[in-house]
This record gives sequence, structure tokens and C-alpha cells, in this order.
Amino acid sequence: MCTLEKTGTNIFILTLTGADEHRLNPTLIDSILSALRQAKSQATKGSVLITTSRGKFFSNGFDLAWAQAASSKPKATERLHHMVELLKPVVAELISLPMPTIAAVNGHAAAAGLILALSHDYIHMKRDRGVLYMSEVDIGLPFPDYFTALFRAKVGSPSVLRDVLLRGAKVKGDEAVRRGIVEAAHDNEERLSEATMRLGEQLASRKWLGEIYKEIRKSLYPELCGVLGLDHPIIAKL
Repeated sequence: MCTLEKTGTNIFILTLTGADEHRLNPTLIDSILSALRQAKSQATKGSVLITTSRGKFFSNGFDLAWAQAASSKPKATERLHHMVELLKPVVAELISLPMPTIAAVNGHAAAAGLILALSHDYIHMKRDRGVLYMSEVDIGLPFPDYFTALFRAKVGSPSVLRDVLLRGAKVKGDEAVRRGIVEAAHDNEERLSEATMRLGEQLASRKWLGEIYKEIRKSLYPELCGVLGLDHPIIAKL
């Protein structure tokens, strides 16, 4: 499950709770989507979202154990497809959220868990623990169309795309910064929390109009928005 809190500085903090791997099953995905929609409904000028987690994982991807617990292989495949389809609106909600978004990755972010992080505007992570890892090539699963569209939108280097998606590279904090996947890596959880909160307060102080911010964001990623089924940006009359 997850919780949503709002600070006095207009920052929403979405936390994946518990000390488990935060596997994305229907229950957790629905909880995240509900929290995002709640933040959107309560957003005001200058709102910011920070997403983080408790424990050693940010998110270790889809709940494959839940899928494999089905009574047959076709039903297990159906469950996996169901999770893929459920996560798509979460990505769409983050791409169209009317506020800046920050992922504070305090542990491993793998597969769909990395997709969740990458859907934010900024990613900060820990230097001493945690890797970014797209495991699909290693476990024999294809990428959903919106996974690859998100990577193409957010990662500019063809060699990084190749290494992360086609080689299953496990990328630690400093390397992730060098390769342009994340903005910064921090020595421990306390410094990560301080840095993301500081960034959130800086962004909140700009008092941007959320509706304009989200339309500018969407205009940066036309292919991704098409795959997600998001409307084209509205061009305001000057």
C-alpha cells in the first residue's frame, strides 16, 4: 500500500509503505493511482509531488509471484498482462500531473519499478545501496510499448538504451548520474531525503500554474503521450 501526505510547503509525499519489495500487484497499483488522483484533485499553484518508499527497495517490479500463483500458465500470462495494463494509467497520470514530480529512489528500482521512477520529472537515488535494472531481457519477457516509449522519451543516449534494455545492465548511483538517467546520487537515505525535499521546495517556490506545467511536459514527449492515449497539448491564445 501507499500513503499520501501534504506538507506545509505544498509538497505531496507519496510513500510506498512496508519493508517488502513493493512489488506492483493490482492492490498496490490501485493504491498509487488513487493517491496520484487525490494529489491532482488537491493541487494548487506551486504544488510538487515526491514519491519515495520504505525499506531497501523502491520497487522490484511487477508481482510475478502473484501472476505465477494462477492455476495455469495461460491464466498466469493473463495476470501479468493485467498488471501491465493497470500500470499504464499510473504512468499516464504522472506524465499529465499538474505539478513537478520527483522520485526519491532509496533502494532497488527494477523493471516496472524503474518505469515508475522514470515517469517522474526528476530522479534522485542513493549511492550506497540500490541499482536501476530492467530485468526483462534476463527473464525472457518483452517490453510493453509504453515502457520503451518512456525510455526513448527520458533517456537520450542510444548506448544507454542499449545497455539498460538489451544487456540488462545493473546501474548504480554514480554511473546513473554519469549516464544521464538520474539527476543526483546521495550517500545515504537522510541526504537523499534532504536533497529531494530541498528540490521540492525550490520548485514549489516558483508557484507555477499546474495546468500550464503539465501541458509543457506533455509537449516534450509526443510519442509517449500518443502511446498513453493522452490528449495533445492545448495551445493557449496569446
